[in-house]
Order: sequence, then structure tokens, then C-alpha cells
Amino acid sequence: MTLVTAAHERGITTLTLDSPDNRNALSARLVGELAEALTACGKDPSVRAVVLTHTGTTFSAGADLKAPPSPYTFVELLRRIVELPKPVVARVTGQVRAGGLGLAGACDIVAAGTAADFALTEVRIGVAPAVISLPLLPRLDPRAAARYYLTGERFDAAEAARIGLVSVVARDGEDVDAALAPVLDGLRRASPQGLAESKRLVTARVLETFERDAEDLVQRSASLFASAEAREGMTAFLERRDPAWVV
Repeated sequence: MTLVTAAHERGITTLTLDSPDNRNALSARLVGELAEALTACGKDPSVRAVVLTHTGTTFSAGADLKAPPSPYTFVELLRRIVELPKPVVARVTGQVRAGGLGLAGACDIVAAGTAADFALTEVRIGVAPAVISLPLLPRLDPRAAARYYLTGERFDAAEAARIGLVSVVARDGEDVDAALAPVLDGLRRASPQGLAESKRLVTARVLETFERDAEDLVQRSASLFASAEAREGMTAFLERRDPAWVV
């Protein structure tokens, strides 16, 4: 079974994360398939832009704790999204957790439906949002990043827009595709060269962060996931209980 499906219409290729049984968790296989699909889109002159969306009620639950990708592989996926010479638009209608925020945050535009909600839950299992900081921290409001990194609280689409994570929020009663329609129309009217060069301008700071911090954050992530505290946190999560440190 393919975990990432593709469809093309009028210059827009839609890539769909299609692993609803595990809430589109970022397994090594899903990350690999998505990276291959993005590379194909980058080389295809018929693709003006990419929409990244999902089946089920979750955009992505973050790393698949049973079959995770290596931190290097995940960094390369995030960088591929940022460096792709075509806009990547995240279409989110459900939950986004942990590494899923990194995936959305790497995209150029994020459209969220009214049912979307977000949480950086790494702190609750004994790790930190290390690798996903590469696309997130250059774009998020610093005070909001501190709050949500440290507390793991859930926040809705309106708050995600306020802090710089989401670009377009569907109004009450509005379908997310209706809210996204003007964005896709604008992308279809733009020239390929204009899109590529404009994207280079708006992603320059993000790519500087990758160049400066990627190696350190990969090593930090690997060290955290190998720690005893993280093992307790992940075991508690899988067993649906509180970890030992909860007071």
C-alpha cells in the first residue's frame, strides 16, 4: 500500500498522507515516500504548486514511535519542502501534533479548517521539538513559541494564525477548500520563474537556520530520544498512562 497518494489538476499536484490507521504518523516509510513525491513534483514542469493534505482526522501525529525515520532523513524532508522551487501549501482539517507541526511549518502556506488543532507534545514524553525548530522558530512569534514548546498545550487554528504558523483560516461554516481557492488561483496565475524566485526570498532566513543549526539539532534529538526519561515517556504514551514525573 502507498502511504502518500498523488493527484494532479490544473497545475496543482495534491499529495495526500494516507496512513489514517496510525494518524499519519511520520514513519520512515511515509517520510521516504513523501520525499520521493516532492522530488518528482520539483522536476515536473506541469506542476505549478503542491498541496499537502491528509486522510482521516489527523494531518500528522508526529514521529511514528514504532518505526521512526532517522533525524537526518526527517531534516532532509523538511529541507526538501523549503527548497522545492515550487510553493508547497499545507491543507489541514484535523489534528497536528509534534513533528506534524514541523511538516506544516516547512510549507510556504498553511490553510486550516475550523476543526484543526495543534500541539507541540514532545515535552510530555521527555524530548524537545529539536529538529522541527528549523522551519518553525524563524516563523513563529517568540513568546508563543516559548509557551507552546514548554507546556504542550493544544491551540486552535485562529491561535495558529496569530502566532505565524497558519496563513489561511476557514471561517465558521466555511469549507477549507473555499478558503484556499483564492490562494490556488493566485498560484495558477503566477509564472514558474516568479514563484521560484519569490520563494527563494521568503525562505532565505529558514534556510540559514538549516545551514547553521541542523547538525546540532539532529545530534540533540538523537541524544534525547535515547535517554531513560524519553524511554519512560514513550512507554507511558504507548501504554496510555501518565509518565513517572507527572505530579
